[in-house]
Amino acid sequence: MKKNTRGSLIWLRLVRFTHQSNLLSNEFLKQFDLTTAQFDVMIQISTYGPLTQRELAEKVTVTQGGISRMLARLEKEQLIHRKQEWKTKTISLTSKGQEKLDLAFEAQLAFQSSFFEDCLTEKEQKTLLNLISRVQKNGEQKIQKNQ
Repeated sequence: MKKNTRGSLIWLRLVRFTHQSNLLSNEFLKQFDLTTAQFDVMIQISTYGPLTQRELAEKVTVTQGGISRMLARLEKEQLIHRKQEWKTKTISLTSKGQEKLDLAFEAQLAFQSSFFEDCLTEKEQKTLLNLISRVQKNGEQKIQKNQ
């Protein structure tokens, strides 16, 4: 096997961190009876809603099949509402869903921030944010070129 490049090592570290962060967040969010994926979906609906299922799927990291099952569960728990308007079905949060999200939001943000605040200075955090933002924009440009 060839020696890893710096880029591949950075990518592997990002993947591992994301996995660890999701595992820890899933455990943390249990107190709110949410998973990380559900939290993400509810944030997107709250911020950009009402959304179609397709629009929502483009904003989150859940597969199309996974999002269908998740939305069914969230609807059963009365956290979201799906409304059919002619050919389009839109998704919005119910008041119960917004209350649950509001309850979990600040705690989850503080929990996630602690990963960086515990080991990086404010200057290092700003640098990391700048670098990750540049890498993400580059990835978005590559996606746009492939479409």
